[in-house]
Amino acid sequence: MDQIHFKRHRRLRKSASLRAMVRETHLHAEDLIYPLFIVEGENKRNEISSMPGAFQISLDLLKDEIEEITELGIKAVILFGVPDEKDKCGTGAYIDDGIVQKATRIVKELAPEMLVIADTCLCEYTDHGHCGVVEDGYVQNDRSLELLVKTAVSQAKAGADIIAPSNMMDGFVAAIRKGLDEAGFEEIPIMSYAVKYSSAFYGPFREAANSAPQFGDRKTYQMDPANRMEALREAQSDMEEGADMLIVKPALSYLDIIRDVRNEFNAPLVAYNVSGEYSLIKAAALNGWVDEKAIVMEMLTSIKRAGADMMITYFAKDAARWLK
Repeated sequence: MDQIHFKRHRRLRKSASLRAMVRETHLHAEDLIYPLFIVEGENKRNEISSMPGAFQISLDLLKDEIEEITELGIKAVILFGVPDEKDKCGTGAYIDDGIVQKATRIVKELAPEMLVIADTCLCEYTDHGHCGVVEDGYVQNDRSLELLVKTAVSQAKAGADIIAPSNMMDGFVAAIRKGLDEAGFEEIPIMSYAVKYSSAFYGPFREAANSAPQFGDRKTYQMDPANRMEALREAQSDMEEGADMLIVKPALSYLDIIRDVRNEFNAPLVAYNVSGEYSLIKAAALNGWVDEKAIVMEMLTSIKRAGADMMITYFAKDAARWLK
């Protein structure tokens, strides 16, 4: 038979060592950001029913949590507060003794090298569950900016290393950058939730943070999942307004958007592997339908391969253990 000429791609797949040598995408513990839900009270470690393996924890239990996270090689946490009291203006978000402010001080005292990222929003603190000031059933953009600036400044004063505004108000990066600068926090970077879709994948988070809207939805300020070009417009605006890092949220159904943003902008890019994505895998794993370790590591690799530099994920501790 005449010689057939074709490419032999399998040559580079022959052994585990060879496959490792030519592997293009690598995960590291430093890529992972672990979310923490902080509640009032003492000795509370409440498992979130829709997120098996994830917990709300009280301030007094932060020590053990931070020690574990540090030991695993994770370098950053993002803090979400779950206050006992709420009001229409979300006062708990920006008072000096707010739950996130108190947690930030504790984390920085326990582990000064740990990066504390403060989620800067109002929805966990408002009695209506929306991310800003509501009048006549509508979230008021510019009035909300004033409260978001107060929140960011109070978080920076408490010791937050990074401010991560997630509210999706127009102009939120410009307003927060100005507010931080005027308060003397010019060195504090903004990790902007630049591209945040109005997604059904957020359901379990709303239980975890007790932040479900009490009426309507968030479609007037979060993005339509059908839109792609709008994501680039949002990211461009945030970069022009002073964002230092960009977030795309959710991750798995938006890998194309992660790649689009990566191709367009040189800023560090964060993908938020959200609660619904976590819960779907956890439920399947608990039923024995999937190999949890294999599917999680494949998922996180796909997110990084799409262009993310870092990932906020509830699988961070598990992934860090597996990477060890």
